[in-house]
Amino acid sequence: MILTVVIAALAYNTPKELAFSRLLPAAPALAAAMWPVLPTVLLGTVCLMLMIGLGFLFPGLGTWWTAGGIVAVTVAAAYGSHVRLQRERTLFQVRLVADAAQQVVLSPLPNRCGGVEIESLYLAAAAEARIGGDFYEVVDTPYGVRLLIGDVRGKGLPAVGAAAAMVNSFREAAHVEPDLGSVARRLEASSTRYGAAFPPEDLMERFATAVLVEIPPEDSLVRILNCGHPPPLLTSRGKVSVLEPTAPSPLLNLAGLIGDHYTIDTFDFAPGDLLLLYTDGVTEARNQDGEFFPLTDWMRRQSATRPYELFDALHLALLAHSREGLNDDIAALAVRLGEPPPTP
Repeated sequence: MILTVVIAALAYNTPKELAFSRLLPAAPALAAAMWPVLPTVLLGTVCLMLMIGLGFLFPGLGTWWTAGGIVAVTVAAAYGSHVRLQRERTLFQVRLVADAAQQVVLSPLPNRCGGVEIESLYLAAAAEARIGGDFYEVVDTPYGVRLLIGDVRGKGLPAVGAAAAMVNSFREAAHVEPDLGSVARRLEASSTRYGAAFPPEDLMERFATAVLVEIPPEDSLVRILNCGHPPPLLTSRGKVSVLEPTAPSPLLNLAGLIGDHYTIDTFDFAPGDLLLLYTDGVTEARNQDGEFFPLTDWMRRQSATRPYELFDALHLALLAHSREGLNDDIAALAVRLGEPPPTP
């Protein structure tokens, strides 16, 4: 509207040879990018009336040619506005679906589960993205607090579907299976059933890496089963340890090819210790020089003792390191074993 007034004022107050009135069709064209259909048409009508009025005041402006241009541009702008609004509604619906999927795969976690403090972090590689193939879950079971974090190879709906299948399987299996190896076999079965819907040649594109963790009650230890995933980091008494598996375990959805022998490692986990689980998006975040984020060295410089403090610092460090944007989605879990209650 302001543009229309400015053009009309210039057309009225300048010599007719300058013909500022010929710019009036630009007003409805620009309005289509921001306004709904009806206001766009109304603006085009106002421009048409102004052009006719200027034609009476200043004969020889080419009024009817410009008026015809205003009509044509207004019709096109109204159609463009209609298409834009349809696409915006479609995008809104897609985002609602993505948010619903996120609630399945990346459901909000409690701040405390059993005697364990928990914090989660998820950063999408694209600002408009809601979710990818990264997943995590935490459940309190009769065997202790059990955690899962993983990363499905690939992107898009197939990766989200595979992640949802494994998370749902974990939520059920973690409560009934007596050991992490049995839980991993249940995840493998779910992943295999989901992958059966795809062509056999795509099998290698449907695997997932994962880490399963069990923190038994009243024991100062943690059990970890690593299926080809980046190793967790443990901060204990100011020292950072990389918890590498003693023997490799098969990636999920590949046990049928290489066997289902799973190795469970046990590590000390005392009250006050901090355990960090993460996907490879953290360590593969690159800076402008192509250098990876040095997570282990960064952890050694941290003084944070609570999960939320650690993730506040990690979030800022990753954004500062990857100024040009993240290369991959990032998911992480930080857990801290709370101090035992005082003996009465």
